[in-house]
Amino acid sequence: MPFTILSLTGLFLLLAYAVIIQRCLTAWNMLPEWKPAEGAELQTFVTVLIPARNEAPRIGRLLDSLARQRYPYFEVIVIDDHSTDGTAEAVERHPLKNLRLLRLSEHLPPGKSITAYKKKALELGIQHARGTLILTTDADCEAPPGWVGAHAEFQETTGAVFIAAPVLFHCEQNLFQRFQALDFTGMMAVTAAGIHGRFLYMANGANLSFTKALFQQVQGYSGNEQHASGDDIFLIQKAAALAPEKVAFLKSREATIRTLPMPDQRSFIQQRLRWGTKNNSYRGLRITLVLGLVFLLCWFTLGMLLASPVFGLYGLGLALALFIGKGVADYFFLSAATSFFGRSSLLRRFWLSEALHVLYIALIGLLSLLVKRYEWKGRRVR
Repeated sequence: MPFTILSLTGLFLLLAYAVIIQRCLTAWNMLPEWKPAEGAELQTFVTVLIPARNEAPRIGRLLDSLARQRYPYFEVIVIDDHSTDGTAEAVERHPLKNLRLLRLSEHLPPGKSITAYKKKALELGIQHARGTLILTTDADCEAPPGWVGAHAEFQETTGAVFIAAPVLFHCEQNLFQRFQALDFTGMMAVTAAGIHGRFLYMANGANLSFTKALFQQVQGYSGNEQHASGDDIFLIQKAAALAPEKVAFLKSREATIRTLPMPDQRSFIQQRLRWGTKNNSYRGLRITLVLGLVFLLCWFTLGMLLASPVFGLYGLGLALALFIGKGVADYFFLSAATSFFGRSSLLRRFWLSEALHVLYIALIGLLSLLVKRYEWKGRRVR
């Protein structure tokens, strides 16, 4: 009887996971690739916001990439978040003409306790923005030459008030970083599929845009200030609650932001904890249920493997069957995503990456439930 219950539970989790992945694959394939029109006459003025904390070695590459933008109607505002490494000075020295620097420390009430520094930085930037379209990215990213123009044209063409777009890793140096790149590519495809199919609303603040009017209408980050991160996902959920038909994903290679993977396991864990600690605060149950399902499937698979000394070959066989079943579903989905972005080489050693994925989801998911404080860029946050 216990073996039957375990088998049925594992089968149910795997089947539910496969259904979700199949739905994501269908939505991803149905979402058309967006390409800019030749000779389009655009008028939207865009404000690019870059919240930055201790990014002196990296922010120059981002500003250089913004200097190469083909779209003429935009400004760049860097909001320095109490940097101690000369980030503000690096920005001030950069020759980008349409660049402004704001220091968050000069605009906060003295002595006030704050958790969401990034949200405060973005709010400050939006208050000073001249653009009707706000475009955000991170200081450790690089933008392709058509990035600003792609967002502006997509917004004018579709009328979308919130636009999510791809973020990918590049310059991977080892197996661990290639695993991160593959995982992140899958996350981007899930994000695109969920938005297009209107069943999951996620986004990445390194590449998203929204109208200033929308931000004001939903009262910005009000109600989410207790979370250090989540500026992207909480805002898209507000936009989706207001006007789901005007939330869109910009599926375009020309609009894809590139960033570097985490250099080591410690920084990777801190990054994923930062993302995971807000999971129980998402609006609605759908995204929580999906994340919970993936977490349970990974733990069930890992649990049966660890319990194989007790259950013998049965436990080992069930763990292997669940692992292979999940892997097959993931492989078909990731094949479509990596093919679109020209990163099919990331599928080499796929099964090793799949094993790392099961382990990472199980352990990080558990830690995010237990750990409420973590370190990010030299600051203890929750």
